[in-house]
Amino acid sequence: MKELRRILLIEDSANDAELILAALSENHLANEVVVVRDGEEALDYIYRRGLFRLRMEGHPVVVLLDLKLPKIDGLEVLAELKSDPIMRVIPVVVLTSSREEPDLVRCYELGVNAYVVKPLDYHEFADAIKGVGLFWAVINQPPVGALPPAPHRQQEKN
Repeated sequence: MKELRRILLIEDSANDAELILAALSENHLANEVVVVRDGEEALDYIYRRGLFRLRMEGHPVVVLLDLKLPKIDGLEVLAELKSDPIMRVIPVVVLTSSREEPDLVRCYELGVNAYVVKPLDYHEFADAIKGVGLFWAVINQPPVGALPPAPHRQQEKN
């Protein structure tokens, strides 16, 4: 049986996060979903630092990323992940309300795996999330060994 890997949802809107979680649940995706509310928390989670320094090892199977985030915006999070040789293999799907062409172009320049504009209609929104969740968390096959465990914390040198 295939191991269910975590989905990382980076979303500052509590309402949107709740809708995404409900859509995933309605569609019986059993993957654990970790929700963080800003770009700084997202990077702390991925790199196991700050509040997340003791979290379980391993990387998410997919990152669902909003662009308009507090502290560190989504484009900066995307740039950080895709410039890191270890993290760049983690699929990143931008879920945003932005239909702005410069955002779309910049995301693809940075290496985003998919760009999804959040539909306004709930049923269309739920269908979009179902498709994203099923494809990236279940159907997509990453290369063997492409998602190594998160690095162990470095011992401080005295």
